Amino acid sequence: MPETTPKGLTGLAFGGDYNPEQWPENVWHEDVRLMREAGVTMVSVGIFSWALLEPARGTHDFGWLDRLLDLLHENGIRADLGTPTVAPPAWFYREHPEALPVAADGTRYEFGSRGAICHSNSDYRAAAASITTALATRYADHPALALWHVHNEYGVPVSACYCASCAAHFRRWLARTYKTVDAVNEAWGTAFWGQRYADFEQINPPRVTPTVGNPAQALDYKRFADETMRENFVAERDILHRLAPGIPVTTNFMTALSQCDSVDYWAWGREVDLVTNDHYLITDGRRTHVNLAMAADLTRSVAGGAPWLLLEHSTSGVNWQPRNPAKSPGQMARNSLAHVARGSEGAMFFQWRQSRRGAEKFHSAMLPHAGTDSRVWREVVELGASVESLTSVKGSRTVADAAMLWDWHSWWAQTLDWRPSEDHDPRERADRFYEALYDRHLTVDFAHPEADLSAYRLVVVPALYLMTEAAGNNLREYVGHGGTLVVSYFSGIVDEHDAVHEGAYPGALRDVLGLTVEEFSPLLKDDRVRITGPDGSELTGDVWTEFVVPRGAETVWTYADGLTAGHPAVTRHRLGEGSAWYVSTRLGAQGLDALIGWASDDARIAPRADLPRDVEVVRRSGESGTFLFAINHTSSDAKVSLDAAGTELLTGERAAGRLVLPAGAVRVVRLDG
Repeated sequence: MPETTPKGLTGLAFGGDYNPEQWPENVWHEDVRLMREAGVTMVSVGIFSWALLEPARGTHDFGWLDRLLDLLHENGIRADLGTPTVAPPAWFYREHPEALPVAADGTRYEFGSRGAICHSNSDYRAAAASITTALATRYADHPALALWHVHNEYGVPVSACYCASCAAHFRRWLARTYKTVDAVNEAWGTAFWGQRYADFEQINPPRVTPTVGNPAQALDYKRFADETMRENFVAERDILHRLAPGIPVTTNFMTALSQCDSVDYWAWGREVDLVTNDHYLITDGRRTHVNLAMAADLTRSVAGGAPWLLLEHSTSGVNWQPRNPAKSPGQMARNSLAHVARGSEGAMFFQWRQSRRGAEKFHSAMLPHAGTDSRVWREVVELGASVESLTSVKGSRTVADAAMLWDWHSWWAQTLDWRPSEDHDPRERADRFYEALYDRHLTVDFAHPEADLSAYRLVVVPALYLMTEAAGNNLREYVGHGGTLVVSYFSGIVDEHDAVHEGAYPGALRDVLGLTVEEFSPLLKDDRVRITGPDGSELTGDVWTEFVVPRGAETVWTYADGLTAGHPAVTRHRLGEGSAWYVSTRLGAQGLDALIGWASDDARIAPRADLPRDVEVVRRSGESGTFLFAINHTSSDAKVSLDAAGTELLTGERAAGRLVLPAGAVRVVRLDG
C-alpha cells in the first residue's frame, strides 16, 4: 500500500506554496530564516516551473531546484514537490498548438494563462510523462521530499475540450463504456428529434447547436472530460510510484461547491494517496465560516473519513472576486483551525511570499508586501505556534452526527438546459440544508447515494435529481432498518442516463417516501406560498410546489394557497423501523430549522441548546485521545459545556465543567480518559 502521510513530517503541516523562481537567490536565505521563525514545516514548490526546469525540449535545468531543496532540508523544512504539468512552456505550444483546448463554440484558447490543456492530446501526455519521469528520477531520494503534488487544481479553469482529438477520444470512451452504438442510442434516447447514430464515427462532442442538444450526451461528455483528466493524473501518479516508492502522491482538490463543479471527487478520492484540498472564502456577504465548514466536511468525506490536508487557503483577501475584503483580526486562525477540527492534518496557504508581478500580486500571502512589521505576519507567527501545539491531534478522526448525500453526476445532470425552473439550484439547496444542520451544531459527513449509511441516525438529501435504482434501494433499506431520512423536492427523478424513471415521480424514491407526485408546479419569480401545520402554525415556501399524493405517508404540513392549495407540502412516512420526511417546496431558514428539528427528534439526536449560534464544537478522536475543538465566530464571549475535564492545548490551561471561549477565539481541549 502507498504511504498516506507526508514522509518525515512528524507534526501537522504548516506552510504554503513557495515560488522562489520569482525572486533573486539572495532572497531565498531570508525566506527560509523567516519560515523557521514562523514555524513552517512544509512548502509546495515547482508547481508552475516547467519552463524553468525544461527551457527547451529535452534540455533540463535542475540546478536551481537542487539548491532550493538542499536549502530547505538544511533548515528542517519538508517539500511538497510539484509536477509542473498544469503550465506547459511556450516552446511546447509553439511545437504543438493543437494541444491548446477548444471551447464548445470552436474558439481555441491561447497560451498566456494556466491550465490551457487539451487532456486528450497525445503530445501533451508524452511531454507530461517526460518531465514527471525526469523529476522522479532526480529527486526520489532527496531527503527534503515529503509529498508529490501532481498538476494543480484539475478542472480549473478548463475541464472539457471540444477539439478533433477529444472527439476521437470520446468515441473510444463510448465504445469502451457502451460496447455498441445501439447501446449509446438507447442510453441517450436518440429516437427523440431523430438523433440516432449508425456508428461511433458519426458522434461528436456536444458542441454548440441551434437549440438545446441531447442532455444525456452532454452528461456523458462531462463524465468523459472528468475521466480524461483523471487518466492523466493516474499516468503521472504511476510514474512517481514506480520511481519514487514510499512518497505519497496527491493533487490539490477544490471540493467546495462554490469553487469547482466539473470534477467527480468521489472518483478522484480513490486515486490519490492523500486527499488534499484548496479552499477560499466566497465573500458574498454570507456567513463564510459555514461554507468553510461544509467544504472541510466534504473533503473529509471524499477521503473516506481519514485525515486529509488543507493545501491552500488565504491569509487574508484574495484577488479574483469582484470585491476582495481583508480577513478580520483572528479570522485567519479561526479559518485554519476550523479545517483542522474537521480533519485536516495542518494548514497550508497560497502563498509564502506575496508576488510583485503577475495576475495574483494582490492575493494575500504569509509574508505580505508590508513585510514582517504587519498584522498578517504577526498572526502567521502566532498561528504557527498554535499548529505546533496541536501535534497530538495528528492521525485522529472527526466524529460526525449526520450525513448528507451528494453526487456530482446528479449536479451535472440537474444543471443541464430545459428543466422545470431555472430558479431551482441544487447547490443552493445543499448550502441551505447544510447551514440548517450547522446551526443545530451537527457535524456532517457527506456520502455517495449508494454508500453504506448504517452509521448515521439522520441522512439528508437536499438535491438528488439523478438517482440510480441502486441508490433508491439503498435508502429504502436504510430507513427500514431504523434510519431517519429527509428528502427535498425534485429528487429521485431520473436514472444515470437522465431518463425519467418509469412511472410517477419521484421514481427512485416513491417507495421509501410513501407518495407519488402527479405534477411539478414551479412558482413564478418572487411568488410565495403559505404552508400550515395541524396546530395552525405557518411557514413560507418559494420557487417550487408539487401535487403530492400520499401512498402511505402522513401529511404533516399543507399548502394553504396557490395552485397546490390543500395538497401535502411536508410528509412523513413510517417504513419498517425508521421514517422518511419529504418537503415539496423550497423552505427558508425557519422552515428548514423546523424540518431538521422534527427529523432530529425522530433520529433521537438531542438538541444542543447550550451553544450559541456561530459557535462551533467539533470532536476528533483517535489513539492519541479525544479532542474538542471550540471555535467562536461571534463578537461575544461564550461558554461551552465539557463532558470531561481536560487540557486546553493552545494555552496549556486545565479546563473542566464549562470552557470559557473568548470572542473570536479558538480553544482545543484534549479530554481526559
